[in-house]
Amino acid sequence: MTQAMDPGTPPGAGRGISHLGAMVGLAAGVLLTAGMALAVRGWNHTAEKNLTTPEKEKPKVAIADQAEVAYCTPQFKQVLERVLHSCGLAAEGEGARRGCKPSDVKTFASISDDDFNALFTPLKDRGGVVLFDEGKDDLDESAKKLLEERWFARKGARYFFVVARASKTGSQAKNNALSHRRANSVMFYLKQLSGDPEIEQKVGLLWLGNEFAQLSKEYCTWPTSRASERCDEEPINRSAFVSWVDCRL
Repeated sequence: MTQAMDPGTPPGAGRGISHLGAMVGLAAGVLLTAGMALAVRGWNHTAEKNLTTPEKEKPKVAIADQAEVAYCTPQFKQVLERVLHSCGLAAEGEGARRGCKPSDVKTFASISDDDFNALFTPLKDRGGVVLFDEGKDDLDESAKKLLEERWFARKGARYFFVVARASKTGSQAKNNALSHRRANSVMFYLKQLSGDPEIEQKVGLLWLGNEFAQLSKEYCTWPTSRASERCDEEPINRSAFVSWVDCRL
């Protein structure tokens, strides 16, 4: 059935309305296309700007002050962490234990004599060996000079190690006590030298007597406090090895 036209509608009005709707639709399409073009141009401009922005204008990623060096192997860091936590480096309170004796190192480090020394061998250029007279624990002037040189060559490191020993001459108990006194002599001088109230949290003490990790005469080639004197396995073990350690845990 044909729908009757409203008598009040002028002739051709239906066609005019349809034509107007088409024009509105066309205009909307043009605007939408233009908007998309502008958006794409904006995205491209942003991407181009990000690619061409100088590095200095971009946020900087935080990096470590001191890059780890080659000797910071997983095994070295494992032993280092055990020693730090077990030998009183962070000890607090009166009477807190500071340092490790030979039996402690054997237990906490769980490492053989040779492997323990091998871990520290790469520190040759970083460390030094303070030598003592037989049966003595006092520092001579050359020992103090070496300690000053090594202490102030920190280079951003966090921990300073002192590993004292005694030679084979004498009883085990005597040499254990002697190496302990040698470690303390170094520590007392570092306190005096640095004036650092937090030095207790930086210096790790180990005293090995003559029963654990004796040094071979090859260590005579290390920087020592008595470079001009004869060196073999006896004098090199009347000593305290000192060095900053750069590893991060």
